[in-house]
Amino acid sequence: MLLPTKWSKPMARCLLLRRHLTAAVATAAATAPLPARSAHRVFDRSAHTDRIQELARLGRLREAREVFDAMPHRSIFAWNTMISAYCNSGMLEDARSLVDAISGGNVRTSTILLSGYARLGRVLDARRVFDGMLERNTIAWNAMVSCYVRNGDVTMARRLFDAMPSKDVTSWNSMLTGYCHSRQMVDAWHLFEQMPERNLVSWTVVISGYARIEQHRKAWDIFCMMHREGVSPDQSNFASVLLAVTGLRDLCVLEGLRPLALKTGFESDVVIGTSMLNAYTRDASALDTAMKFFEGMPERNEYTWSTMISALSHGGRIDAATAVYERDPVKSIPCQTALLTGLARCGRITDARILFDQIPDPIVVSWNAMITGYMQNGMVDEAKELFDRMPFRNTISWAGMIAGYAQNGRSQEALDLLQAQHRNGMLPSLSSLTSSFFACSNIGALETGKQVHSLAVKAGCQFNSYVGNALITMYGKCGNMEYVRQVFSRMRVKDTVSWNSFISALVHNNMLEDARHIFDNMLSRDVVSWTTIISAYAQADRGTEAVEFFKIMLHKHEVPNSPILTILLSICGSLGAPKLGQQIHTVAIKHGRDSELIVANALMSMYFKCGSADSHKVFDSMEERDIFTWNSFITGCAQHGLGREAIKMYKHMRSAGVLPNEVTFVGLLNACSHAGLVDEGWQFFKSMSRDYGLTPLLEHYACMVDLLGRTGNVEGAEQFIYDMPIEPDAVIWSALLGACKIHKNAEIGRRAAERLFAIEPSNSGNYVMLSNIYSSLGMWVEVAEVRRIMKQQGVTKEPGCSWMQSRNKVYSFVTGDKQHEQIEEIESTLQDLYTSLRTAGYVPDTEFVLHDIDEEQKESSLLYHSEKLAVAYGLLVTPQGMPIQIMKNLRICGDCHTFFKFVSQVTKRDIDIRDGNRFHHFRNGSCSCGDFW
Repeated sequence: MLLPTKWSKPMARCLLLRRHLTAAVATAAATAPLPARSAHRVFDRSAHTDRIQELARLGRLREAREVFDAMPHRSIFAWNTMISAYCNSGMLEDARSLVDAISGGNVRTSTILLSGYARLGRVLDARRVFDGMLERNTIAWNAMVSCYVRNGDVTMARRLFDAMPSKDVTSWNSMLTGYCHSRQMVDAWHLFEQMPERNLVSWTVVISGYARIEQHRKAWDIFCMMHREGVSPDQSNFASVLLAVTGLRDLCVLEGLRPLALKTGFESDVVIGTSMLNAYTRDASALDTAMKFFEGMPERNEYTWSTMISALSHGGRIDAATAVYERDPVKSIPCQTALLTGLARCGRITDARILFDQIPDPIVVSWNAMITGYMQNGMVDEAKELFDRMPFRNTISWAGMIAGYAQNGRSQEALDLLQAQHRNGMLPSLSSLTSSFFACSNIGALETGKQVHSLAVKAGCQFNSYVGNALITMYGKCGNMEYVRQVFSRMRVKDTVSWNSFISALVHNNMLEDARHIFDNMLSRDVVSWTTIISAYAQADRGTEAVEFFKIMLHKHEVPNSPILTILLSICGSLGAPKLGQQIHTVAIKHGRDSELIVANALMSMYFKCGSADSHKVFDSMEERDIFTWNSFITGCAQHGLGREAIKMYKHMRSAGVLPNEVTFVGLLNACSHAGLVDEGWQFFKSMSRDYGLTPLLEHYACMVDLLGRTGNVEGAEQFIYDMPIEPDAVIWSALLGACKIHKNAEIGRRAAERLFAIEPSNSGNYVMLSNIYSSLGMWVEVAEVRRIMKQQGVTKEPGCSWMQSRNKVYSFVTGDKQHEQIEEIESTLQDLYTSLRTAGYVPDTEFVLHDIDEEQKESSLLYHSEKLAVAYGLLVTPQGMPIQIMKNLRICGDCHTFFKFVSQVTKRDIDIRDGNRFHHFRNGSCSCGDFW
């Protein structure tokens, strides 16, 4: 026997002697004649023990302890029952006290305590109990193996399994369960084939394992193999295969299973019937079939009713769920909880509370469900009020409150509650720990996170995969990559979530190449892995590489989720790549994602950014719209200079009963600014606070400055800034500077530029704008001074860059570009075009070109602006008459604007340019902006 090193050998011998004496006394008592009233005392003790068990099941541990303390004589069975009650409720310190009070009890006592520690993830405490056992039977060994299995440490479980002096089928099943739970199905199947004996549990575990990794066909095949070997299924086995059948999404297979259920007499069994009902309800499209099956069931239990209620609630049919609840003759706790949860999820929290108040003596499960409902609806204070009133709290109660605080942005309160739980003598559950790490991540509380980490170590949970993954995320968000690497390297079991968390931590800390290396070395990837790496490259403005990852993902037959599609559509919008966007739209349709609200919104936004009329088609086809939908449409109209259309859409939005928010008014004010609608802009600005109680933000003030300045009221725009109740930022002063450039107001422009130089001294655009104002007025001394300041500050002008898509490839051009492979053809085309335009009346606008070069050089410098190179290339490679679309990083200059009007007229081409500010649609010699940009 293994003894803790701190025990001396004499002490161990004393303990062993005491155990033998206790056993001898027990044997003597068992063989001695019973006293006359012994049978009555045994009955009393049995009744007391049954009462303890019943109170414990109801969560009334205080009363259970009172019954226990009142017993005049307590058998070891009574002690074990009370210890088990404490363990099942997570009150392990109380359980430990009782174990110590009877000097450890018997083998079963230690096994109960060991299992209690295992349930809460306290593996080290469980191992201490196991190592301290003077005697161990196979059950104790199995409990310790199960402890490692339960907490995801399959390596230690296998090591202990191999060391067992004897194994029964339960031992093999425990190890098999470990492999299946950790998704190591190759090892699981190898162990399954080695088993000297299999029982129905063995088959059930391996079928469930394959169903868990969504190899539903394999799970079904194993069930068929089991059936061929003459093994008859039981309730649990039927339930596991029904899970696999559900995953196959083949109701025909489910219907084909029913004859076997009838033949074996299980379909009339309420448990199997409920499992079959559950299989039907997993398919949202089969709710009517599920309801028909439910109505035909010969017997229903509380779980049958609660399954149907939950399914209808999940399917959005809360009224039907309520109707089923009303028909339930018992209205059991599971049914009440199911309906209560459904009502809360649907936002009917008042109805949920009414139902809760109707429960005469709610057990802890009902309290927890109501608290969770409040938290899901953001009603944190109401949840706290209910939590404070609870007559008894279990670990789920604490975990629900801590998670609710963290998820509702009240992270410090989550951490305070964790501390209160610890002060009450309760070690936190896995859920409480992971929620606490999430809370630390939210507020960047690194030191607190380290303390919670220490608490996890104390609880013996540090090697649990859920805790490890949460730690990686927490340390990553707090910027401590050293700890991230330590946690990851020490994890005994690394699942896909662990690798994904590690990649996310690297990405969060701008270590993209390291993240790529980890991603490339992953043994298996899921859709989250792909989402993480694609998102990382998108955020790093490496959209082309993100798209390449997406192509690889599709090639590997991985089905994209909604977040991936929205990320890629955003990339398409930023690149101005409508053809690529259409291809992703097709992928979304293929996988049935195009109708999802988040994807439809992304599609509409992408088409607007690409200047495509398909944005209107997507909007018109949407069955559901939210505030983001309306805001995206209004903003899209603003980008295209469709001020009246934006206002019209705003009116439709109000008619639909949707209240505008701050983003709505940014879009409206931008639309008014781009269309020169001054009066309408003022009305919307005033309406924000007057009609909707919204306080104007810096973005709204910037729009108003832009609106006033663009229409010529530069002095009024400046005064508006001085009258603002908040400090103006760079965007506001930049809007004023832009207005001064349009209207050639050097004095106000200088004042605005000086403010900008102080706020963002490295932004070259501000210097260039002021220089252009001076050059347009012939103030060459001032131009030279601006250039001197730029040189002194080390500021370099951002080069103009334009790009266009042709034949599914993006081509980019930089002002004065000489590197393009077809540059000679481009320049030749541009020269020919220039000659044609001069004949048609085009006169280059050299107003902003430096004065110290001759006129010919000025015109030449204008000719090779990036957008002109792009349009020349477009004329070269596209069929005659085909529209050309160009994207540009900076605002288009006056000369290029005039140039493109003539190009559209001479070439009879539609030309769309999206500059750094808005869209310009050139048609037959005119622009959609009305020369107002």
